[in-house]
Amino acid sequence: MQFSTSTSSPDRLRTPCAILPVLAGKKLTAAGSALDAAGGGALARLLASGDLQAKAGATLLAHLDGAIKRVLLVSLGDAEVPADKAYCDAVRGAWRAAATLAADEVASLLHEAPVAQRDTAWKLRMQVGIGRELAYRFERMKSKREPQPVRPARVVLPVARAEATAAGTAVAQAAALANGIELTKDLGNLPGNVCTPTYLADTARKLGREFKFKVDVLDVRKMEALKMGALLSVARGSEQPPKLIVLHYQGAGPRQAPVALVGKGITFDTGGISLKPAAEMDEMKYDMCGAASVLGTLRAVAEMGLKINVVGVIAASENMPSGRATKPGDIVTSMSGQTVEILNTDAEGRLVLCDALTYVQRYKPSAIVDIATLTGACVIALGHHHSGLFTPQQALADELLAAGSDAGDPCWRMPLDDEYQEQLKSPFADMANIGGRPAGSITAACFLSRFTKGANWAHLDIAGTAWKSGANKGASGRPVPLLTRFLQARAKG
Repeated sequence: MQFSTSTSSPDRLRTPCAILPVLAGKKLTAAGSALDAAGGGALARLLASGDLQAKAGATLLAHLDGAIKRVLLVSLGDAEVPADKAYCDAVRGAWRAAATLAADEVASLLHEAPVAQRDTAWKLRMQVGIGRELAYRFERMKSKREPQPVRPARVVLPVARAEATAAGTAVAQAAALANGIELTKDLGNLPGNVCTPTYLADTARKLGREFKFKVDVLDVRKMEALKMGALLSVARGSEQPPKLIVLHYQGAGPRQAPVALVGKGITFDTGGISLKPAAEMDEMKYDMCGAASVLGTLRAVAEMGLKINVVGVIAASENMPSGRATKPGDIVTSMSGQTVEILNTDAEGRLVLCDALTYVQRYKPSAIVDIATLTGACVIALGHHHSGLFTPQQALADELLAAGSDAGDPCWRMPLDDEYQEQLKSPFADMANIGGRPAGSITAACFLSRFTKGANWAHLDIAGTAWKSGANKGASGRPVPLLTRFLQARAKG
């Protein structure tokens, strides 16, 4: 699905179908009224009949005799000024209805509808993002792909001349974001026998070649030289070699401190010796979605050409049981020199992350955000709507919360009080790798905080938001929208 802007006035549109917003169940916007006048008032009469439901996302197709033969009326709910959700529901309903039409091109005027505290650029970005989301298919592992053409193939977004430049930028950036999200989804949806740590490293190198930024890949020998005992302890049971992948995007001057994104890249998680139950273990291929989100975000940022420096670090490994695997009760020494008693080998994400967090501080980043499908406890706490946000820094929390809200990819700040650190005490090492069942997502974040002292750091637990289960199983691409919006705001600052 391709999107473009146009400065043609609505009454001069030449399109097989125009998509018009309807407010409060019956009111057309200015462009809709102009088209209706050209069509002899047929749309107003149709709305007066009450056939269009007031629920946001409801649609009604009208056939006209003018230059535009079809008009898709889309309800934005019963409010004069809809909120974010109603607008997004309307966009989603519009694209689903348009997909059933035999029209390769449509013109959408949904952004003409007012949305509380949102500008035109935001409304355009939502149209592009939702359209690309609904058009996404993952079929590369099928021998026969379903013949299901994406419709509409092209979407024209008419805007006023005064807004043309800003609108064009918004649409181009939304397309770049969608490309990053789709890369993240593709990586997450690939099976573990394809998407290995080496595959992630090759993907990073490919991105570096395409967008002209540097990529380093550290192998076992280099990680041993750096004394990354925590990360290596997770990889010990696997035949797949671990990788520490470092991406260097330089969009600003060399003096600007980079923002660091650190991703958990467990390409398959059996739980190790603390083996997981068999049911739904296939979904543990998604345990590398933190890593995938780093790659997707870097792709979006590079395509946008943001004037900001970003370092992406991915700790990639499998977590497998074998005769060489780490055992419960083993004690390992992290790159920071701190020792960890491993009470549960299924709490492996924090072990690969802690060494990656220590490593990334050599770049003196202005902020560090780690992203991980870290704990089932976060799913219990927040469900599948919000990612968990943990940080001791108020300003960084505010930035990430605002970015998530603006991008439609929300997170929720969780506590990180020192009292929770007590649960990580070990009689044999500096700390244990788990703190028991109570507050499991918080004690996991507390563990990571011990490797980020003095840093401007935040942790995103995306265990509940990175993928969907059930009939619509698949990677969501989150939190690429949140991270990209966060970096866009920083690039402007």
